[in-house]
Amino acid sequence: MLKNLKKFGENLKNLRIEKELSLREICKEVDYDASNWSKIERGIISPPSDEKVLSKWARVLGIKSQSKEFKEFIDSALVAQGIIPEDVLSREDAFKYLPAVFRTLRNEKPTKEEIDRLIELIRNA
Repeated sequence: MLKNLKKFGENLKNLRIEKELSLREICKEVDYDASNWSKIERGIISPPSDEKVLSKWARVLGIKSQSKEFKEFIDSALVAQGIIPEDVLSREDAFKYLPAVFRTLRNEKPTKEEIDRLIELIRNA
């Protein structure tokens, strides 16, 4: 999780710098504490999990809502905290597939049944 915190923080800082906003300027724009923003950029603390707050951040950072980058920004903030995005968890079949995904990410071979279920899910998406 620490690696994801650092990765999100680095991305947040890069986006802020690309917009040519100082730490104080961005925090004023989004009404957020500069000290905590700095800690998030350095991967010391987690970003907020409130999607409304994250959406405001994305907008101020120039990320268009409804874009792929917008969804990736929100998802990466949640993943940095170890949270699986709600739209993924709300799928009734999500829990069937998550164990195979986790094993695959750990470089453990999923069972044939799990692979077949994943293929079915992808086909039906």
